[in-house]
Amino acid sequence: MSDIKGPPPLNESQRSLGYVVPNTRSLQSEHDGASCDVAVVGAGPAGSAAALVLARDGWSVCLLERGSYPGSKNMYGGVIYPRVLDGLLPNWREDMPVQRWVTRRATMVMTETQSLTLDYRTSAWGSPPYNGATSFRPELDRWLAGKAVEAGAVLVEATTATGLLRDPSSGAICGVRTDRPDGDLRARIVIACDGVNSFLAKEAGLYKNLDPSNYTLGIKEVLSLPSKTIEDRFGLSPGQGADFEILGCTGGIPGGGFLYTNLDSLAVGVVVRLPELAASARRPEELVTELKAHPGIAPLVRDGELIEYSAHLIPEGGLDMMPELVCDGLLVAGDAAAMCLAAGIWLEGVNFAIGSGAAAGEAASQALASGSSNARALAGYRDRLESNFVLADHRKLRRAPHLVLSKRMQLSYPQLMCNLMEGVFTVENPSPKPGLTKLVLREAKRSGVSLTELLSDAWTAFRTFG
Repeated sequence: MSDIKGPPPLNESQRSLGYVVPNTRSLQSEHDGASCDVAVVGAGPAGSAAALVLARDGWSVCLLERGSYPGSKNMYGGVIYPRVLDGLLPNWREDMPVQRWVTRRATMVMTETQSLTLDYRTSAWGSPPYNGATSFRPELDRWLAGKAVEAGAVLVEATTATGLLRDPSSGAICGVRTDRPDGDLRARIVIACDGVNSFLAKEAGLYKNLDPSNYTLGIKEVLSLPSKTIEDRFGLSPGQGADFEILGCTGGIPGGGFLYTNLDSLAVGVVVRLPELAASARRPEELVTELKAHPGIAPLVRDGELIEYSAHLIPEGGLDMMPELVCDGLLVAGDAAAMCLAAGIWLEGVNFAIGSGAAAGEAASQALASGSSNARALAGYRDRLESNFVLADHRKLRRAPHLVLSKRMQLSYPQLMCNLMEGVFTVENPSPKPGLTKLVLREAKRSGVSLTELLSDAWTAFRTFG
């Protein structure tokens, strides 16, 4: 790959984010005539974590990014749980780009005219070690990629990996093709962190079956509001943030909604399953408009000025949709490996990307040290994921995506729960107050849920979350 001999020049924004051009490294590996030891495709959280680990271990790493800079093509409207960085970047709290530290976590269920919210607040999450933070992915991704560059990785931007290179004799993967002229990049190991559509993992045959029902579409609007207005409306102190997860707001299409506070803006949107969205013939932006107009949300977003609109595909099938993670010369991490946890109570992705990327970097480093890059040498990757939170959490919550996106959970239970609370709090004197059991049975019947179904779903929820 003649035009990737070293790192590209830095622009002003990269310098401000701590990028450092490595002046003692090149992409030339000492082994096998490869351009580099490892080609990491995708400079998102997974790819940058992998590159950081490998560069620290002294291997030559090329970090390819198809965008003009890391994060430029990412859409994200959520909360990041950065304590996964404790072992990778112990001082991350000093310079990680954070909008607000989440101190208020609310789960809301709604019908067209009702809403019921479980609202938790704690001041403990507003100080170290913190819990979750809102952040803009372009800022976060550039920051984390900058750490990999500081360690010695070479970041190559505006470059798309278009396919895999294979050894003609063994068939093992030995690099990637790119859209640059003479763009073959040979590497002893490739780590695919190329996002939810992962063309590299598919080309390698690691995805055995692709079910559209395992994918959702996230649609997000960013609304500008003054910091003081946000803090007053959400009951926050400066620097504190709120995270609202919402069920029953997607017009009968399986999915959910969200509302997050940034420093001087709100992220609001919906996530809906693809087949049902297509069948509904509805425009996704209509669903966001309806959510913003709901009486439980409208006062919070009032006067917000739309400054950004985006949409992104999300893998939400959990463990059941994950591909094979390893083959000769290739590892898959992050969204490319469907490592997104959509479990209703927990909605996480970036922490799984960082955790899997770091594990991929460690496994690749170990394989390189052994002198082999075949699947057996790389098998330590899955062992690492099994022993840490990445696969342990996905295995424990394997049933959660199917439960959360089920018809009863999406359509019947929001109505049941809201009507139940309305019945509890409604005073109908001179009639006496009904008992709670009577109310539950009445509202279950009105919502079309049988007692058997109610007990079955309660048991499934207990097995999943208990």
